[in-house]
Amino acid sequence: MLLITHLRPALVSMGLFTLLCGGLYPLATTGIVQGLFADKAKGSLIRDGQTVIGSRLIGQNFVQPGYLWGRLSATGPAPYNAGASSGSNYGVNNPALVTAAQGRIEALGVTGPVPVDLITASGSGLDPHISPAAAEIQVPRIAAARGVTPQRVRAAIHAATEGRSFGILGEPRVNVLEVNLRLDGKIK
Repeated sequence: MLLITHLRPALVSMGLFTLLCGGLYPLATTGIVQGLFADKAKGSLIRDGQTVIGSRLIGQNFVQPGYLWGRLSATGPAPYNAGASSGSNYGVNNPALVTAAQGRIEALGVTGPVPVDLITASGSGLDPHISPAAAEIQVPRIAAARGVTPQRVRAAIHAATEGRSFGILGEPRVNVLEVNLRLDGKIK
């Protein structure tokens, strides 16, 4: 009898909190978020009709000369693998970091200073953005490869440039996927 008097409140409490915290609360927060931020709650997906092309939040591997290139990705076994998010963990004295940076500088085909975000990987390996300076340095290559004016490439970059969050946090950034889709005419 004594065991039941102690066990019943514990079981009732466990059932109540399971229902509240494991059922009602997640349903309520999911409903609110999907109601207020439907696009973001579903992964900030970019679509071409019904086909998902990508997400504004996850980078993609562009290596063709006619496309804007993003940051290097250290994920394995393939670049921008969201299932294996990680940085390279190379220290500044690691020869592999220097080799990777030199290879990227050669691939970019530019002389002079190169923005650091074009020759290093992000912490997650999935960063979809680069700095405006990193985008600008690629304009001549992209324009020549596509046979378009540099102004057209710059217009696509400008349209995909986001300002500081809340006007004060972070730095302006360019969404690489959006620029490339604009250049391909898939989004306006």
